[in-house]
Amino acid sequence: MTLQEALKAGVLIADGANGTCLNHLGFSHHIYDLATLEAPELVRKTHFQYLQAGSQLIETNTFQSNLFRVDFEKDELTRLNETAAKIAKEQALLFEGRFVLGAIGPCGKPVEPIGTIPLSLVKESVRSQALALEKGGVDGFILETYIDLDEMAYAVAAIQEVSDLPILVCKAFIEDGEAIAEGLPFRAAKRMEAMGAAAIGANCIVGPQRMLDLIRAMAEATHLPLIAMPTPGIPQRVKNEVVYSSDPTYFGRAAARLLEEGASIVGGCCGTMPAHIQELAKSAGKVQRKSKSQAKAQGAASTKEELPTTDPTEFLTKIKNHNFVAAVELDVPRGLKIDKLLSGAKTLKEFGVDVVNISDGARARLRMSPSVVAHLIQTQVNMEAVMHFSCRDRNLLAIQADLLGCHALDVRNVLAVTGDPTQVGDYPSATSVFDVDSIGLIRILDRFNQGVDLAGNGIGRKCGFTKIVAYNPAPIDPCAELDRLKRKRDAGADIIYTQPVFSYQMLERCVEDAAKVSLPVLVGVLPLKSQRHAEFMHNEVPGISIPDELRTSLAAAKSDDDALAIGIDEAVKMAKSIHSSAQGIYLMPPFGNAAIAKSVLNGMKS
Repeated sequence: MTLQEALKAGVLIADGANGTCLNHLGFSHHIYDLATLEAPELVRKTHFQYLQAGSQLIETNTFQSNLFRVDFEKDELTRLNETAAKIAKEQALLFEGRFVLGAIGPCGKPVEPIGTIPLSLVKESVRSQALALEKGGVDGFILETYIDLDEMAYAVAAIQEVSDLPILVCKAFIEDGEAIAEGLPFRAAKRMEAMGAAAIGANCIVGPQRMLDLIRAMAEATHLPLIAMPTPGIPQRVKNEVVYSSDPTYFGRAAARLLEEGASIVGGCCGTMPAHIQELAKSAGKVQRKSKSQAKAQGAASTKEELPTTDPTEFLTKIKNHNFVAAVELDVPRGLKIDKLLSGAKTLKEFGVDVVNISDGARARLRMSPSVVAHLIQTQVNMEAVMHFSCRDRNLLAIQADLLGCHALDVRNVLAVTGDPTQVGDYPSATSVFDVDSIGLIRILDRFNQGVDLAGNGIGRKCGFTKIVAYNPAPIDPCAELDRLKRKRDAGADIIYTQPVFSYQMLERCVEDAAKVSLPVLVGVLPLKSQRHAEFMHNEVPGISIPDELRTSLAAAKSDDDALAIGIDEAVKMAKSIHSSAQGIYLMPPFGNAAIAKSVLNGMKS
């Protein structure tokens, strides 16, 4: 009997967590796939114990064996996958009617368009892994613990390019009753079925009870065999290790109920051991399965209520109405004393400035959270603020949580920045995260504006974020910078802010490139205050180019006041040109000095 025939024949018991079992047997490396080469006898023992417990399907020890998670050369990675398949097959042949699935996990980092990993590289990795696994003797493949269905679709397509073996796919769902009620499992099942998989389902994150709800919803969406591989329950951290304490007997009874609700393949994920599978196999023999029906899905999209929308920010509305807008960046001081900043914002509001900008730890300096400062400005000064949001300090979970909190506080103008590495800042040993870059952040904001998070879960309403992106008019590679700007546009950007410009040629480039991507642009202006300031900006800050004439003029100034007067005069000239050619000005006065900002804007209007 082939695997394809077995999938159609009835119930199949899968195995549990290879990593959990290997850890229990004494292999403590956090990448358990390496046991294939470093401790093959433990891998053999793991497979044998699951098979002996009743597993009819076992997975190769290759969940992380891809280009992104294992630091191997390609040839060595191929050997790792092929060897793992041979070990699993050798153990499966000791029993009758057992099958081996080549395990392929996600790359472990956000991929395009959210992250920076190219989908072409994801495909290359999966193709190589699938070829090695098939050469080692697997009967089919299983893609499991995928959060991103786009990545899963690319992985399935990559396997289909090199193999005709059956492909099983599993999505990991967050334990959230609202996501289930809103029909996410139903929609995900439809999407996975369309990929051409032989069986679809869910694994990991949730225990048997929550998995029941997922399987019920997915059963209404497909006639394909359904897979259910829950964890034993909720884990806890003990002595820096993740530990599950669920009783195998409870797991066996609870997991067997998944068969009643329509699952055809049931096993376990993180935390499950051979004892759990043994109890599952015992209970499975007593189950009376319900016939699978395609009755109307409770979570079907046709019955889903339209989400409430959020009005655009005043800032975005002004730009869409073709008003010239003025934005001024104010520096956040160290510590808690921001009275001067609030006073400066009040002065600028009275002068007619549209928004103030608050940076997010520029140059990795410790400053108060920009979301808090922006909220204080909006509530105490009654003036709109633009919050800079850096990808440096937050993982994907924290990014989304913080943005939802900002929206709840009505801080909705966001300048997406990748962020400076911590090595250049106040705490060089701090960890830089960079799960995504500014393009990925724009996509997250765009998803929120559609009413869903990155995992596809509904958030209750369509957000109203204004998505602002940065542009460098003096890059090392102008073509690459323009290409990146186009990708930001495609991700959903609304407005462009540029770095400071000091020449009319650079201003022209800003306006032309903004027109190429059909986005409004606020051109940056920075009044220089001294020769030292100019030399620092020109020589030490990437993306800044100051003409020789201006630097010479500042060097000839007789005093600091004279130098500042020259800097303001040049800024006024640039501001006037911007007023006639761009949609707005993004003014960055030195030290966030509101008086200097007023001088430039006043000169622009005269």
